[in-house]
Amino acid sequence: MHKTMISPFLAEVMEPHKGVISPHLLSQMLHISLARLSELTQLHRNTLTRHPESPEVQQRLGEIARIVTVAAELVGDRSRAIIWFRHQPLSGFDNKTAEELVAAGHADAVLEHLAMLSDGVYA
Repeated sequence: MHKTMISPFLAEVMEPHKGVISPHLLSQMLHISLARLSELTQLHRNTLTRHPESPEVQQRLGEIARIVTVAAELVGDRSRAIIWFRHQPLSGFDNKTAEELVAAGHADAVLEHLAMLSDGVYA
C-alpha cells in the first residue's frame, strides 16, 4: 500500500477526517491567536473558522504550513523553525520577520528565501 508522505508539522495541523489544514490547530502550533492568524492570511477571522475548507483559506494556511515545514527541515527542529518564523529578522527584507512578510502578502518571497538557504546561498 502506498502512503502519501506529509511532514510531521502538516500532519499535526490537519483536520483528521477532512483532509484540510485546521486554522485552530495551526494557530495553536504557532502560539498565536486566531485573530493574528487572520491577519497573517489576510482573511477575516469568521472566514477562517466558518469556511476552513475553502480553497482560498487552504491556500493561505498552506503557505504558512509550507514555510514552517521547510524551515524545520533546514534547522532540524520544528520549535526552532516556529521561533525563526515569528522572531528572526531577515536581513534581505528590511529586517522584517517571516511572519511580518507573510502578513504583508509576501509568503512567496519567504519561500524563495528558504529555497536559497536550502541551496546553500546565505543572505
